[in-house]
Amino acid sequence: MTTQRTTPASQTLSRGIRILEELAYAREPLTIDAIAERLEVHRSIAYRLLRTLELHGLAVRDAGGRVQLGARMATLAAGVAYDLHSEALPELTAVANDLAVTCFLAVRDHDECITLTSVEPRHAVASLAQRPGSRHSMLVGAPSKAILSALAPSRWPAGVDERLRDELAAAAEQGYATSHDEVIPTVRSVAVPLGLPANRDAAAIAVVYVGDHDEARIAARLQESARIIRSFLGG
Repeated sequence: MTTQRTTPASQTLSRGIRILEELAYAREPLTIDAIAERLEVHRSIAYRLLRTLELHGLAVRDAGGRVQLGARMATLAAGVAYDLHSEALPELTAVANDLAVTCFLAVRDHDECITLTSVEPRHAVASLAQRPGSRHSMLVGAPSKAILSALAPSRWPAGVDERLRDELAAAAEQGYATSHDEVIPTVRSVAVPLGLPANRDAAAIAVVYVGDHDEARIAARLQESARIIRSFLGG
């Protein structure tokens, strides 16, 4: 009897991608030893993989030998959902500056919500950073809830309990979702679904902030921008 293979088609490619993911999630450059530990491979294997990524400009090492993502990653990232990114960016910038909060575009990737691009307000004394590429579960956070509220329950991820079902129903009714202390401690978020055609990625635009803001006012401003983005995308 034959057994089904469960290993990746290319272990080397899979490990290289894992390194890029670890570097993207890290808050600071990583040593080669740390990368090898996270991948559970020998240091020599991690080193060979990193040399290949360096040759392609996807990873760089600083003077101390620590590794971080290379500048060429920005070129690759710019091609992700290019039209959505380019049409949303002016609106994200306008919202950020109008409301003096960080505004960002989030998309669904299977069971995770990923920040595609983010804009911080120009003249704010202090603002929260929302790093592109940051991700969290689709079961928490205003952007996740905004996205799911616009989808049929058959398209929801596993793990949606009764409490979250109620929140999604409320978000669908009022047209926006909120969260507090769910993804990052003390941080609040308001998000609206973009409502793009079914053949497009499920997406939302959102803001993050600390303190008290008028959630309904924020939602109304986000809904205005969502309508503009949809019009440019033919939605």
